[in-house]
Amino acid sequence: MRRQMKAFHLAVFTAAMMAAGHALAADSASDFPATPPTPGPAPQLTVPTPSAQTLANGLQVISVRRAGLPLVTAQLVLRSGGEMDPPRLAGLADLTANLLSKGAAGKTAPQIAAAAETLGGSLNAAAGWDESAVGITVTTPKLQQALGLLAEVVRQPDFSAVELKRAQVQAIDDLRLALSRPTTLASLAASRGVFGDGAYGHSRSGTPASIARISRADVQQLHGALYRPDHAILILAGDITPAQAQQLAQASFGDWRRPATPLPVRPAGKAASALPAIVLIDQHGAGQAGVVAAHAAPPRDDDDYYVGTVANAVLGGSYSARLNEEIRIKRGLSYGASSRLQSLGDAGMWLAAAQTKNPSAPQVVDLLLGEFERLGSARVSTDELAARKATLIGGYGRSLETTAGLAEQVGDLAIYGVKLDQIGKYIEQVQAVTPRQIEKYARRHFAAEGTKVVVVGDAGQFAAAIRKVHPQAVLLESTALDLDSPSLQPTTSAPATR
Repeated sequence: MRRQMKAFHLAVFTAAMMAAGHALAADSASDFPATPPTPGPAPQLTVPTPSAQTLANGLQVISVRRAGLPLVTAQLVLRSGGEMDPPRLAGLADLTANLLSKGAAGKTAPQIAAAAETLGGSLNAAAGWDESAVGITVTTPKLQQALGLLAEVVRQPDFSAVELKRAQVQAIDDLRLALSRPTTLASLAASRGVFGDGAYGHSRSGTPASIARISRADVQQLHGALYRPDHAILILAGDITPAQAQQLAQASFGDWRRPATPLPVRPAGKAASALPAIVLIDQHGAGQAGVVAAHAAPPRDDDDYYVGTVANAVLGGSYSARLNEEIRIKRGLSYGASSRLQSLGDAGMWLAAAQTKNPSAPQVVDLLLGEFERLGSARVSTDELAARKATLIGGYGRSLETTAGLAEQVGDLAIYGVKLDQIGKYIEQVQAVTPRQIEKYARRHFAAEGTKVVVVGDAGQFAAAIRKVHPQAVLLESTALDLDSPSLQPTTSAPATR
């Protein structure tokens, strides 16, 4: 009975609220704005210019002070990452970085984790393109101990066979899951299409086959060749002065000896591609199709870096950008469509992606290509540009709210040789980009003949339609791919194309 009474009272309350809501809506309908408010003025961003010093062993020490909160993020960054993976050993740099905290200087992985937790932080290590990093955030009084722990894992890793095997098993499981997703596989193939046999062309996380091939000797060799003070940057962001940074760096890393041997030669990031302009990959039975369109882009030190950044924001850098507007909001063909600009050491890539129903893949291909073309053929409106700039500026401001985010932004500048004072000039540089600059940039970099398109899914539902418009499209079987090959084809057998 009590349950019935509660239900009755709830129904009465709901009806009353709905009636009140209808009345309020009727009264205020005429006052509801028909258009969203215009973006407000850009916020003022004040970031101290980072201070850079170099120890006698070649270790660069960069500090940026944020007083008022007793926190410091410490990151030891190597100037190399996945681009240094040897042939057929994709993922070696990432695996090496991940193993740093799994045993070092006589401490086991649980002991290292416990030591970090005692300091109030946790060690995080990974390799990206052009960098490998391990970092920790602690309160200022704990920084000296934290740097000691950081020095141990970077300089004295064990790379035990047991931990290597465990890391390989986990990495292979993660990769198999990721590569079963159409858009992930399409993105990997598109990278091969843009970078070819260059250092950025392979999977930075590796492939199931490449991870399984990695030996303990491979890990030790890469660590010995690249983890050295004259190839590293210690970044300290937070409640610390330049003098304190130098003193603490000297105490923890000053006796790290610089090898007499030269650094390994860095391979070129981009090379000729063996893939055709349009690749269709049959992942038979896939519930959806992943559609990716990619272009080569300039490197990070390009003079038009900020123009490219704003252009990407217009194309697909946010929910309200053009790709999502055309593909999801207007047509309901995907839960999301986006793009990213990847600016690296000596090359870069634009990549636009959407996942859709298999039968609608041809339509999404045309929409992606059309938006790339429109960016260079029609001037971006003032209102659209202002909105996209506001999104970029807001995101950048949020990225600097934590000491970890501040350290990451400083590290990105340092790795690519960009002047450190640029960290405080982001808003100014973004605001200076004009519609005409975006149009010229897009015309220069988005030529149709340079496009690489990859569609992964149940090809029986889209291949014929795509080939009707793009007869040069090549169809591959997902089960016959060699993901470590620049051509995606096994070198010992005939191409599995249709």
